[in-house]
Parts: sequence; C-alpha cells; structure tokens
Amino acid sequence: MLDTQSAQVPTLSLADQDRDPDGFAAAFGSSFERFGFAIVADHGVPQDLIDRAWADTQALFALPEDEKRGYHAPGGGGARGYTPFKTEIAKGASAVDLKEFWHVGRELAAGHRFADVMAPNVWPQRPVGFRDTFIELFAAFDRAGDRLLSAIARHLGLAPDWFDPAVKDGNSVLRLLHYPPIPVDAEGVRAGAHEDINLITLLLGAEEAGLELLDRTNDRWLAIKPPEGAMVVNVGDMLQRLTNHVLPSTTHRVVNPPPERRGHSRYSMPFFLHPAPDFLIETLPQTITAENPNRYPTPITAHDYLHERLVEIGLIKA
Repeated sequence: MLDTQSAQVPTLSLADQDRDPDGFAAAFGSSFERFGFAIVADHGVPQDLIDRAWADTQALFALPEDEKRGYHAPGGGGARGYTPFKTEIAKGASAVDLKEFWHVGRELAAGHRFADVMAPNVWPQRPVGFRDTFIELFAAFDRAGDRLLSAIARHLGLAPDWFDPAVKDGNSVLRLLHYPPIPVDAEGVRAGAHEDINLITLLLGAEEAGLELLDRTNDRWLAIKPPEGAMVVNVGDMLQRLTNHVLPSTTHRVVNPPPERRGHSRYSMPFFLHPAPDFLIETLPQTITAENPNRYPTPITAHDYLHERLVEIGLIKA
C-alpha cells in the first residue's frame, strides 16, 4: 500500500518495455490507476532534437507581438498556429491562464479524408528551420506515444496493438508553451486546475517547478518533479471515458513560482495524443463491473467530444 502522505509519482524507464513488456505495462498502468500520471525516462526522443526544439521555441516567442499575432486565427479554436497571452481559461475558472502557445498538428496529404476537420499547419517565417524541427519532433512524440499506448493496452488486457488503428492519422497536437515573466503580485496562476481532453499527454519541460496534480486519496496538491530529460505522461479525459474511470484523468495545474523566480520565463512542450476524429469512444466491456457500472452508455466520436470541450474552455465560441 502506498503512503498517501508522501507518495510520489514513480519514474519508469521505457527501455524496460523491450526487456519485459508485461512488467513495464503493469508498472505504468499501476501508476496511472493511482495518480493518473507517470514519469517516463529513456523515452527515445533524441536529446539533440529536444535541444533544437527548445531553441526554436524560445526564438519563436521572442518575436515581436505583431509578428506572432499574424499567425493567430480568431475563431479557429487555437487548432494551429499562435494563441495569444491570456486567451485560454480552465473549465470553471474565473481567471485566464498566464500563457501564450503555438500548436503544431499532423501533416496530412492533399485530399486526405480528415482534411475538413484537421486544419493545415501554420508555419512561421522565423526562426529558420522551425518547420523541419517540429515535423521531426511530432514524429518522435508519435513513436513514443505508440509505445506507451501499447503498454496501456496490455495493462487493460487488450492486444498490444489495439490502439494502432485508433490513433492512425490521429488529431494529435504538439503545443509549444511560454509562460512569460509575471509581476510578484500577479493574479491567477500560469495554468488553472484542469484535466486534459485527449487520450494521453506526453510532456517535456516539467523540470522547472510548478506542475502539480491533485491527489485523489487526500485532496492535496502533489508537486511533480521529473529528473532531467524525463517525460511526464498523464491520462486524458478520452482515455478516462474509454476505461470507465479505471484510468483516471487527474486534475492538475501550473502554479506561479516563488517571487524570486517570477521574472523568469517558463517553457514546456506537451504532446496531446488524440485518436482519429472518427474514432468512437465506447466504454471498454472489461472495465464495466457491478461495482463500476457503465458511466457512458452513449458512445461519442473523438471529433464531437473534442468540439464540446473546446467550447467549454473558450477556444471555440458556441
């Protein structure tokens, strides 16, 4: 039994999956069941690519405000390109988040069947090489995500490749986040308490303090402190719904740093792994029991579910 007073999200090595796929799946799934989060080292995303991505992210957000806003599409739900500071608000929150961000999505071939629901990417003229860097990083996140979904499938008693058709051409989004320096007396928080919408989120950049999850066992905020270079992975609402809350989507937030750190920017890169728009989110039969009856008897497509949620957080107007 884990000590609920001092429990910490465990750090696992994805390299263990090759040696002992069932053992890794059990450890990863157990962390998800307990916390809705896991920390994953040895995730396979090359460090030189990550370093390049951080440099390009900082250069992007250092561009003049007018130049950045030229890549913003009002009414587009923030699906691609730039979303300005103080635009997004957590569901039910009263203060907007203290952040700006940029979205990179999947590159689709001309005439693709999802072209009408997955917007084309917006690429900035500066910094040079930005497009190449983030197409490469998107693919690396995709590969890591596939491996983690395979572990989840094993943990749930599904075939290891069960998620492959669900996420093929999925509507995943790579978000480049900048939390600018804030005044000592800033209102609100950098990112209000929320749950993610997608299947799973893979996050780089959580080493800078601030990310916290709400521990359901004691209703306390628990700081997440990954080792350098490790990835924080968490359950999204789509996976929670699919698994009838066996794998919970945990409330989390990014709090403001102590006053002496408020003059510093914070950057992070979450990859929101989504299924294909036409994937039907239908409760897995093995997660329905007498003690845990089906909470979602009516299935919903991933596209319709995403639209509902984007309206709730203010990125799309109803």
